[in-house]
Amino acid sequence: MNKINYDKELALTLKNLKERNEQPKLLLHSCCAPCSSYVLEYLSKFFKITIYYYNPNISPKEEFEKRAAEQKRLIKEMPLPSNIDIIEAVYDNTPFFSLTKGLENLPEGGERCSICYKLRLEKTAAVAKTKQFDYFSTTLSVSPYKNSEKLNKIGKELSEKYGIKYLYSDFKKKNGYKRSIELSKEYSLYRQDYCGCIFSKTAREKQKQMEKKND
Repeated sequence: MNKINYDKELALTLKNLKERNEQPKLLLHSCCAPCSSYVLEYLSKFFKITIYYYNPNISPKEEFEKRAAEQKRLIKEMPLPSNIDIIEAVYDNTPFFSLTKGLENLPEGGERCSICYKLRLEKTAAVAKTKQFDYFSTTLSVSPYKNSEKLNKIGKELSEKYGIKYLYSDFKKKNGYKRSIELSKEYSLYRQDYCGCIFSKTAREKQKQMEKKND
């Protein structure tokens, strides 16, 4: 079975929107300002975007709040063709720890991460449905460390479950990740060195210790 080119799927959707002169409402889940920077630059010409900052995986709370503040600052400072709204979810990491219990020692990119993807995307889909958005999606695929195929398959399942369109993507393509780094430097954005959860933070700290020993 041939793999789906999600970047081409996105390009086709945008082409159709442009031809029909439509600008639908998109609820865009964002994990942080750096990942959203390129995505906002790319999509704001085609959608009326509301950022949904829902990340119960992030620990500690101070980290969650720091990333939320940077997200708001970027939206305020970045010149875009249309205004960007934001919905910031209340911090509650209970759902994440409940769903990933017993998976604490799995490596990054495994089952724990897939559960985390679905947790955040399902909440986004539910809110998008309730608030009558036309599409929902996530900035997560801009990262080379995130599995775009898994993300888009989850998005498809949730699209069918909630009856709302999912915007397929692989934002790392077309130098999307590189551009996000450039924009992060331009706006002096805080770039964390771990995904967000306590397990990725612990793994990153161990990696840095090993790197120090090998220097």
